Amino acid sequence: MTYTQAFQELQEIVAEIEKGETTVDVLSQKVKRAAELIQICKKTLHETEGDVNAILQELAQQEEKS
Repeated sequence: MTYTQAFQELQEIVAEIEKGETTVDVLSQKVKRAAELIQICKKTLHETEGDVNAILQELAQQEEKS
């Protein structure tokens, strides 16, 4: 699942919960799913941050050699 897919599904869950028409049983399932989606988003953001930092470090090293 991509970050965009997870974030979109998370937004849908939040919108459904905000409507207040969700039963307690369904609410519990949606909250659990939301927690899973948040973990997916956090993991992807963390990995992306690492990639960006590695690229920036590489660029800085190239500048030092020039």
